[in-house]
Amino acid sequence: MRSLALISLAWVGLVNAASASSDWDAAVGKANDFLSQLTLAEKTAVVTGANPLTGLGCIGSIGPISRLNFSGICFSDGSSGVNRADLTSVFPAGLTTAATWDRDLMYQRAAAIGDEFRAKGMHVVLGPVAGPLGRHPLGGRNWEGFSADPYLTGVAMDHSIRGFQSTGVQAVAKHYIGNEQETQRTNLTLADGTNIDAVSSNMDDRTLHEVYLWPFVDAINAKPAAVMCSYNRFNQTYTCENSKLLNGILRDELGFEGYTVSDWYATHSTEDSINAGLDMEMPGTTVPGQGVSWFGDRVAAAVENGTVSTDRLDEMVRRIMTQYYLLGQDITDYPTLDPSSLSVIASQYQQELGSLVTNPPARDVRGDHATLIRQVGAAGAVLLKNVNGTLPLVSPANIGVFGNDAGDLTDGLVYQDPPATNVGFEYGTLDIGGGSSSVRHTYVVTPLEAIKARARQTNARVQYILNNERLAVGDFHSIYPVPDVCIVFLKTFAAEGFDRVSFEADWNSTAVVNQVADKCNNTVVVTHSVGVNTMPWANHTNVRAIIAAHLPGEETGNSIADILWGDVNPSGRLPYTIPVQEADYDIPIANLTSDEVTYPGAWQSNFTDGLLIDYRHFDALDIEPLYEFGFGLSYTTFELTTDLSITPLSSAAPDPLPAGNQSNPLTDFYAPLVNVTAQVANTGDRDGASVVQLYLSMPSESTPAGTPVRVLRGFEKAQLATGEAKSVVFQLSRRDLSYWSTVDQAWRIPAGQFQVQVGFSSRDLPKSAQLSIL
Repeated sequence: MRSLALISLAWVGLVNAASASSDWDAAVGKANDFLSQLTLAEKTAVVTGANPLTGLGCIGSIGPISRLNFSGICFSDGSSGVNRADLTSVFPAGLTTAATWDRDLMYQRAAAIGDEFRAKGMHVVLGPVAGPLGRHPLGGRNWEGFSADPYLTGVAMDHSIRGFQSTGVQAVAKHYIGNEQETQRTNLTLADGTNIDAVSSNMDDRTLHEVYLWPFVDAINAKPAAVMCSYNRFNQTYTCENSKLLNGILRDELGFEGYTVSDWYATHSTEDSINAGLDMEMPGTTVPGQGVSWFGDRVAAAVENGTVSTDRLDEMVRRIMTQYYLLGQDITDYPTLDPSSLSVIASQYQQELGSLVTNPPARDVRGDHATLIRQVGAAGAVLLKNVNGTLPLVSPANIGVFGNDAGDLTDGLVYQDPPATNVGFEYGTLDIGGGSSSVRHTYVVTPLEAIKARARQTNARVQYILNNERLAVGDFHSIYPVPDVCIVFLKTFAAEGFDRVSFEADWNSTAVVNQVADKCNNTVVVTHSVGVNTMPWANHTNVRAIIAAHLPGEETGNSIADILWGDVNPSGRLPYTIPVQEADYDIPIANLTSDEVTYPGAWQSNFTDGLLIDYRHFDALDIEPLYEFGFGLSYTTFELTTDLSITPLSSAAPDPLPAGNQSNPLTDFYAPLVNVTAQVANTGDRDGASVVQLYLSMPSESTPAGTPVRVLRGFEKAQLATGEAKSVVFQLSRRDLSYWSTVDQAWRIPAGQFQVQVGFSSRDLPKSAQLSIL
């Protein structure tokens, strides 16, 4: 927790400090000067998206005001690279990045993505993603975010936002909030005209504050330009017109000074949304055949009839333009939009807009990012099983490669969109998910390609079968002799707009693994996956090693080969829990049949699980997982060599500490209270990296029912040479040691003994100590 805690020492104080800084004052001054020159129509244009196909050629844009030398603002997906663009990089997904448990790589990845956005002439990256958090293991967009744990996701949000904005592009923290399923994420109009509302995420205030809001607090700490409200309803009210969420929590409680923007077509009103705190509607003017715009002329009419005040409209414009100036996007040498942008977007709508595709040359913005992509991909690979040192491979003479995930895509190098089966394309390696956060490929290094390249170095034979239908029925007649090692590649696809329907990997995965392992006594399984999978084949005697590679991006084959051959010692750790069986997870996605939808508000998702998601659920019910949260093996071994040392830093302020940022009452809330020091040593024969994790158990006698058995409150990734030992220091803040009281509407430190546990996963915690604060 060290670096995050130092940054987070008092984030409300930092927000106020930013307000007092010369850069901030200059940006506000420029925004006010700009605002003073606008007509009412121009003000409404600044808060309303322009048609991306007649405006800037972006997926969302604020149109130019040429008389004021304002060229507009260009928005683009996504959080793993520039979507709907040519000659850009496909970076590892957020899920893969979280699996690195490496703050520095989180930042570097975001900075590299930001570089490409800026070089393409884009101003706003629609990311990173804190919602969905991953309450539902089958959530279709979980891969876009980071982890089912709020703390780990919060760290990734903080470092990603800082990385994006270090390049001068605006970051948008999304999707705020409770956006935990794709099923019925938007409203639906029936054939008879009846409107059926989007699903409502219903939760109590403690669940909101301690789970789903937690990573957004870290996001606000990093000062993103914007926060995007989500499609769903929250406690029956659409998030983009929910005053408690936008005004009450985001601005009053968290002190957010940026602007709020709707998800595309997530606005459902004019006055209600604006007065609830929505600053910008996207996409505004509609693209062909989609949506309704609630801003534009309707905003002007609301100001004229008094239902929206002029002051409120001015605030909306000021918030938007302050961020534009703060990040230096008004400079004359800010890159212009890539001339190919309009053609690439229009190509997505070939039937309606094919005439706009003029094929101008694209601007290549990739630079040397492939090296970083390969590094992050390898660092996010988690070694789950490795019997008797099966890996790393040592010059095998005969290699077998199996599974439809190992080879080239047969449908072209485009971003993945789901066909009717919602399992992606049958043939081709899966390195990124589908939907708006997917990225067009310029190239992809497949596992088969990378393995062949390695084999050529030692004149090894590579045999392969990529047809899962053949493999599932045991058709191996072309394989001779039996390989020394058989590497099976599985994939699990997901995309925006759909939720998964199965925990098992796609395309007959279990039969494929079992058939290969029955014939090959040295089988290695590698999964490309968007999230949690069951692995009913994991204990097969001949399955000797398992790697969860997640979604590594365009260098996927090289990243995996680096792990298989030992060029990189695996250091990834699971950012979620892998169950023995599907029933071990008991949080179903709300999914009604047509007979059950009898009134507009029928879709309800009740978060009765409260704080107990992922490993917290497994701990509370004492369920043994197949592989626990935070787990991952290495080619070396590590040990905690000393007892924990606990050092008090200051005393806590009197309880209760109220929410809100008036007169900085939260300053003490983020102050460090305790240092916990551990020592970790590399006891093996290879250099490697250990992820040392700290979990905190609150006093059971003084915390409400539903408090988790333990929660992650710190981690450090320590690079260690053979025989080397290092001290690892975790800094616990008041925030880490508090719970949200729904009675007092305040954060409270419970009286009694906390248990601090330190180790290598949520179930491997060999060192513990007690501490008390009050």
